Amino acid sequence: MPLALPTILLFSLNLLDALLTIVWVRTGVATEGNQLMATLLDIGNGPFLAVKIAIGAVAALVLLRSGDRPLAKYGLAVALAIYIGLMGIHLFTGLAAVGYVSNELLKDLGEIGGNCSR
Repeated sequence: MPLALPTILLFSLNLLDALLTIVWVRTGVATEGNQLMATLLDIGNGPFLAVKIAIGAVAALVLLRSGDRPLAKYGLAVALAIYIGLMGIHLFTGLAAVGYVSNELLKDLGEIGGNCSR
């Protein structure tokens, strides 16, 4: 299982993304950009979290089962890079929420990332 640790990291980042998204949306700091996930959030935190965890678990199982294939390694590297970038967006969102970063900078970062946070 050469991809076990990176896969666990990816699943953990997916879970952290879900939890931070719930916090930012429920406090009015941000909105969910994915319409399907936004609908689940409208239903409640439980359905949103359940789907997010299920998606992460399926991805983790696929990666663990096909970890010997080059495509799995490249795909995992790309997914980790995306989630690490997403954690940067969460960081700036949190900093903006407490007043350490201007809302304009956050808006500009959201437009660069193709993601609306405010």
